[in-house]
Formats: sequence, structure tokens, C-alpha cells
Amino acid sequence: MNPREESNLRGRAGPMSGRSIIGETTEAVHRFLLDGYNLSEMRPRIEEEMKFVPKDREEIIYIYMYRLGQNPNLANVKRFRQAPVFVNDDPENGGEVYYHRPPILIDLFYLVAVHSKFRSDAERLLGWMMLRLNEATHLIYRPRRFLLPDGREVDSLGRTWSPTNMNAARAPNAEGETLEEDETGLQIEKVSLALVDDLTVGDAINLFTLHEAPYRPFLTYRARVALDGSLFKSQGGTSIKMGRMAPMEPSRPETPSLQSPNGRVRAGRPLPSPTTAPGPKQYLVRKVAEPESESEE
Repeated sequence: MNPREESNLRGRAGPMSGRSIIGETTEAVHRFLLDGYNLSEMRPRIEEEMKFVPKDREEIIYIYMYRLGQNPNLANVKRFRQAPVFVNDDPENGGEVYYHRPPILIDLFYLVAVHSKFRSDAERLLGWMMLRLNEATHLIYRPRRFLLPDGREVDSLGRTWSPTNMNAARAPNAEGETLEEDETGLQIEKVSLALVDDLTVGDAINLFTLHEAPYRPFLTYRARVALDGSLFKSQGGTSIKMGRMAPMEPSRPETPSLQSPNGRVRAGRPLPSPTTAPGPKQYLVRKVAEPESESEE
């Protein structure tokens, strides 16, 4: 795609599709912990301010995103490419074609700490939280959301976006067969969560001191998300340009070879002359035979 076509696409840009995924990931962590709490009748409180001072018998789970960064191992080229979304508003003229830049793969790092009146209760809450977050293999698992230039939210199949559209992808067809996700072309958005060792004790002490908060036992988690940018609507199809092919040089007659490309001797060809063995000059040396011993009578 040449620079002129890229400038035309920028004039038809839509809103950023992944503008809210970072905040949605943090909210998903909060909701996942609160929905699975079963230790007591009173659920703990989720707090993002590390300097928050709780009451005497109040249990607090601190969740603080302290840094984020691009994943260098999964970085994509920034060139425009066709987006994996198909919208067929006008069946007679065919579906709409959209372009976008590849998503940015971002790692979000969270510091998680707990507080309770007694240290044993805090340790109990910390152990439960580790087991609960270990079950979050996919923190977010839903159809991928695309924002069209006109503001509509659609999935990769062009339907109105909804987190429950995945059930429609698994609905049986006319033959009664259930289609899989890869067969229907439905793009799935997955946000993974993993326990990592990202902060040393010294770095954590500096972080607590910076927020004027007392030091507490902590854990660090990494959430991996993909940030989609704007969709660009294409008009008039896509032009493909190919470079000129260089003229072919006239073929020259090849000298007959004694060997085929795989190294075997060609049929009907004379055998190659034996090569001289490496090393010093050889002389005619004959082994002296030992005289046969006379048999004893």
C-alpha cells in the first residue's frame, strides 16, 4: 500500500476499538475475586489506593497496576493490513473491506496485597486469593470487538457485538452439526493472567514508601492484552502492484556432467578415473612370508 492510499484511509478512520480494554481487565480482576469469595459471609473490600487505612475488622485486597509495557517478543509490524471483520450491509455490492494496524500486545503488571486485623487472617486471605487467581486461565474470554467508522460495535462476523454471541457460533447448522469457532471465523478476545516474580522486596518497599503505605506481603501478576486501533474503510477495492520482471538471460549449453545432481554416476558414462590416495609416495612393498615350520613327526 503506497503512502497516498494510506493518507486516504486515515481520512476514514473510526474510533479506537481497544481504548477501554485496560480498564476492563482491572475490573475483571476485581469481579473475579469477589464472585468467587466463600470464606465468610462478609466479602473483602477491593481497594486500589495502597495508602488506604482500613477499619479494625475490615479485610482489604489491594490491587494496584504499577506498570505496563509492550511485549517485545510478540511485536507486530505497523503496516496496514486487512482487518479480520466482515460486514455485509449491501449484499448486492458485496461486503465492506476494512483495514487496520496490527494490535499492540501489552503486559499489565499488578501488585496484589491483603490486610486484616490479625496476621493469620491476612495470610489465610492471601492463600485463598492465590488459589482463586490460579483458576483464571482466561480472565476475559469473549468475541473480539470492532468499532466501525460509523460508531457501531460488531464482531468479526459483522453482527452486533455482545459477550454472549459465542453461543450463536456453536449453534447447530441445517444438518444438525455443531460448528467450531475456527470454522465460523469468529475472532475470540482472550486476556490471560499469570503469577510472576516481577518485583524484588527492595523495589516493593520503595513502592509502598512512595505511596505512604505500610509494607504488606504482596504478589505480582501479569495480564496480557491486545489493543486494537481504528478501522479504516476501503473504497473502490484494493489495487495490487507488482514489480517488473527482469529479462531472462539466454540459456547457455551446459557441458555434459558425469554425475547426476544427487551424486550418482550417470548411465552410459565412463567411470571416473581413480584418484591418488593422499600421503607420501607409495612403494611396492610385499609382506615377507614366514617359512613354514616343519611338522614334527
